[in-house]
Amino acid sequence: MRIAIGVEYKGTNYHGWQKQKDDNATVQHVVEKALSSVADHKVDVVCAGRTDTGVHARGQVIHFDTSAKRDLKNWISGGNCNLPPDVSFRWAREVDEGFHARFSAIARRYRYIIFNHKICSALFAEQTTWHYHSLDHELMHQAAQHLVGKHDFSSFRGCTCQAYSPVRDVHFVNVRRANNLIIIDIKANAFLLHMVRNVAGVLLAIGEGKKPPEWAAEVLKVCDRTVAGITAPPQGLYFQEVYYP
Repeated sequence: MRIAIGVEYKGTNYHGWQKQKDDNATVQHVVEKALSSVADHKVDVVCAGRTDTGVHARGQVIHFDTSAKRDLKNWISGGNCNLPPDVSFRWAREVDEGFHARFSAIARRYRYIIFNHKICSALFAEQTTWHYHSLDHELMHQAAQHLVGKHDFSSFRGCTCQAYSPVRDVHFVNVRRANNLIIIDIKANAFLLHMVRNVAGVLLAIGEGKKPPEWAAEVLKVCDRTVAGITAPPQGLYFQEVYYP
């Protein structure tokens, strides 16, 4: 049978999602190890979206095939008993053979969280990006609306991105403030390498007053990564949700 599982993790101690040769410090490695213990056979998983070093997930989705007969609750409880405390299985369900965690997805949502205060937070240091200068979240939200829709996002694409096309359809980008936190929510059909962190970098410059809101549209139009400014740090990024038909 094919099983889908929801995975949550804090990415601080991992070199991203994807397992690598001679590197056990990846989320995929610990997930497959835990599931293999429950299944009593080697398990290979496929994820909805790879995350980079230090990036977190609240709504990662994986699938795997197994001949083992287990109750769904056993995949969760047994798996969590074999996982480190910074990775957790949240739910499990049986799916048909046509389901694919990555290719069946029709949209994904990410969240970027900024701790905006003159003094950094010891508690939030690994789970938010600290920004010293005051940010205007309303200007950031205004600028972000230029990115909504179907566009060529070459200006927001990481240099090692292997995607066939830079065109993505962004459903929404919302920016709001909750006390000292600036929260950026973005949903799209798919994302390019570092796309959300590069969007956050542009919005940070606008929120600080270094650039006007219209600069976001200008960056998008030129299709040139070198004009877009910084790539925001990874620790503020969360893979929030995957959408399926």
